[in-house]
Amino acid sequence: MCSPSRVIICLLRNDLRLQDNEVLLWAHKNADHIVPLYCFDPRHYVGTHNYNFPKTGPHRLKFLLESVKDLRNILKEKGSNLLLRRGKPEDVLEDLVTKLGSVTAVALQEEVTKEELDVENAVKKVCSQHGVQLQTVWGSTLYHRNDLPFRHISRLPDVYTQFRKAVETQCQVRPSLQMPDRLKSLPAGFEEGDIPTLQDFGQEDPVTDPRSAFPCSGGETQALQRLQHYFWDTNLVASYKDTRNGLIGMDYSTKFAPWLALGCISPRYIYEQIKKYERERTANQSTYWVIFELLWRDYFRFVALKYGSKLFFPKGLQDKPVPWKKDPKLFDAWKEGRTGVPFVDANMRELAVTGFMSNRGRQNVASFLTKDLGIDWRMGAEWFEYLLVDYDVCSNYGNWLYSAGIGNDPRENRKFNMIKQGLDYDVNGDYIRLWVPELQNIQGGDVHAPWALSNSALAHAGITLGETYPLPIVKAPEWSRHINQKPVRHAPISLIGIIICSFNTKGERFRI
Repeated sequence: MCSPSRVIICLLRNDLRLQDNEVLLWAHKNADHIVPLYCFDPRHYVGTHNYNFPKTGPHRLKFLLESVKDLRNILKEKGSNLLLRRGKPEDVLEDLVTKLGSVTAVALQEEVTKEELDVENAVKKVCSQHGVQLQTVWGSTLYHRNDLPFRHISRLPDVYTQFRKAVETQCQVRPSLQMPDRLKSLPAGFEEGDIPTLQDFGQEDPVTDPRSAFPCSGGETQALQRLQHYFWDTNLVASYKDTRNGLIGMDYSTKFAPWLALGCISPRYIYEQIKKYERERTANQSTYWVIFELLWRDYFRFVALKYGSKLFFPKGLQDKPVPWKKDPKLFDAWKEGRTGVPFVDANMRELAVTGFMSNRGRQNVASFLTKDLGIDWRMGAEWFEYLLVDYDVCSNYGNWLYSAGIGNDPRENRKFNMIKQGLDYDVNGDYIRLWVPELQNIQGGDVHAPWALSNSALAHAGITLGETYPLPIVKAPEWSRHINQKPVRHAPISLIGIIICSFNTKGERFRI
């Protein structure tokens, strides 16, 4: 008499790839049939925790649907499939385990923050009730959690530079996993489930804007093509450190972050490709800097593992009481890009239209909200959660805490000067004129502070402050040092050694 087939369900969440996927590989090695499963959890499509903004916006949802569709196609080519279900993962698993009767295990990749851990605990309960093994793996970071040179996660340094130096000198990146040419098939009789549309979630397809710096689709296929383009086809990676603070266009940075956020590409694979590039073409500060930023991503995940729900508390990791304001008018001006401060407005409009914003922009708009306006940092974090196509809970909240001065920043009272930053990184105002067209007739760097122009200059540009473009909702005293001065372009970023060294603690945050 034949023994019953062993079936393993692979609950995929933020690991939507085939390559270097330990969940799929473990299941393939330990089952007769595997069931790759993705659940559209209704809890992801409600309001955010504190301010009830929509939790998943149209840009991120579109990217997710593309990623799911791509993974299904890839798995089908490997003899498998991807089951899609709408419902809480624990409820979907309960139903599948009950119907199949031959499930021996559920495999999933571990996460570190509360909502994801709540799902894992609920799944664990279902497995326990049915006598099913729960197999968890760690697969979201460049360095494996078990390889960290700290005896316990509580010993994780609270300063990035200390963490980076420790792992770089004492750890090895594990090699990516070799996946089989064919995967074990699904058991017979499964309905694969339709790929939902944005309309199924009450949303409309976002309009593609030709100005977007991220006009890309979701999925592992697109992620690998992007890496091929950025590394091997164009050698852009070899000048990355010089360009990474750009604002316009697709190629000033790697743009890997959206695919990393959903696990469409493995950080270990990126690392291996960097090392291969360094062996075969060139190794320089730019190639290293991609790894440097992958380490920031690792760090924020381990910080979340260390501090748990403090990541979301108003006092942050430092338990520092700050009298945060909750002024809806000021916040609306910020989120809608009508603060009257052009560099802020341009970045916020880009985010609203495209779901993406540069690293430089993110640092500035976060500083403006928390330091210039004094608005509760969680309002900004939740607005980013809604809109960002590359939203990652650990990096997003870790970065906002950092910007608010209650996270992992070792320097007290760090604040960005909006005018200086604008002149440093958008010296001629091209980025502002791209996203704030009502200012397009102001030439050069003057566009960064239209309120400082004469009435005749404003009239010549067709601008009436307070009508065609807002008066600034706040003016910081330090801005005046940089207004009405001829912008001086600093030395190329790659040559500013002191500034780059300081970025080891300031961090190349918010993106890779």
